[in-house]
Amino acid sequence: MSILTHGLDHPFVPEHPARISEARKTQLKRFAIGALTLLSMGSALTALIALRTAIYVWHLHA
Repeated sequence: MSILTHGLDHPFVPEHPARISEARKTQLKRFAIGALTLLSMGSALTALIALRTAIYVWHLHA
């Protein structure tokens, strides 16, 4: 049911609450931690590349 047809004066409660099994929760948690780790490693790699580039340019103009 859309919020446009339901209205804002009543709380929106789905007809069937979503139930996620414990195995699925564990799988999703593992995926989220892996994705966060990958993004963190990418950020660290980008910072290292930027630092090396800055040092190279600094030495080039000195």
